[in-house]
Amino acid sequence: MPVHAQLGLPLLLAPLLAFLVSAAGLALLLRTGWAHRLAMDLPNHRSLHDAPIPRVGGIVVIPVAIGVTWGFLGLFPVLVVTTLALCAISFVDDRWGVPIGIRLGGHLLAAAWLVSRYVPWPEGILVALVSVVAIGWLANLYNFMDGADGLAGGMALLGFAALGAGALLKGAPSLAILAFCVSGAAAGFLVFNFPPARIFMGDGGSVPLGFLAGAIGFEGLRTGLWPAWFPLLVFSPFVVDATVTLGRRILRRERFWEPHRDHYYQRLVRMGWSHRRVALVEYAVMLGTAATGLVGLGLPGPGQAAVAFAWLALFAALMAWVDRRWRRTQSGG
Repeated sequence: MPVHAQLGLPLLLAPLLAFLVSAAGLALLLRTGWAHRLAMDLPNHRSLHDAPIPRVGGIVVIPVAIGVTWGFLGLFPVLVVTTLALCAISFVDDRWGVPIGIRLGGHLLAAAWLVSRYVPWPEGILVALVSVVAIGWLANLYNFMDGADGLAGGMALLGFAALGAGALLKGAPSLAILAFCVSGAAAGFLVFNFPPARIFMGDGGSVPLGFLAGAIGFEGLRTGLWPAWFPLLVFSPFVVDATVTLGRRILRRERFWEPHRDHYYQRLVRMGWSHRRVALVEYAVMLGTAATGLVGLGLPGPGQAAVAFAWLALFAALMAWVDRRWRRTQSGG
């Protein structure tokens, strides 16, 4: 995945074009009614919404982000193919349903193909396996966290913008353009997804977005742009919530692969927070993680460790607060 390009007009025009085309494409889908014909998210006992909403935003956001990047740079061929393939498979899942084994297998296969292009086998087998699992997990956790109006779209806007800024600071403008294009396309989606949402991302958008977050993080790590903690910290509001929730469900021996409403952001909504309030608070937290992550890139090792541990402590405190409030709510307090 080459990362060399000249700074200049593409750095400004590409994200703007991604935003405009994404917003225009989604407006067209909604205006023509095709969004409602392609795939609908029907409310059920696990939903946080009470009316049918089309869940096809991803089939615009992902092709636009990838297409604009390709048009300006002509780079990242492996990433282009794997991301679009995941978008297609995930849309099929949105429309008709795909068995969980096939879905997970597709996520891991895409991650394995990407990683195998850059990590030597069998010498780097341990690094490769960890990278494949991490990228596959990011693809799934982004999907898990796409359950409240404005949440996944806003976090994509902020998270990929932070990755782009980190790549730019480290002298990798091509990677920055890719990340900024994803951010711009997500901004176009957020026009219609900010509470009250008129359209959802769907698996066709959330799965490829998580995959792209992992792939760009992997590329920066592979080329020495940043340490592993940086992309994890940038997306830590999603990573921490999804990982802790999954771990708890596994320990309780629940059917953890099934949809549920136990994530921290879901519990906040169920305790009476509006979707808008949850989204804005999550944005504020992600702005904090992104800003301190970018500052941390310029710090020596101990300073970077201090940034990471400070956020871990803060997340632990925030989760403990939500847990206490949730127990009081459940007991009628």
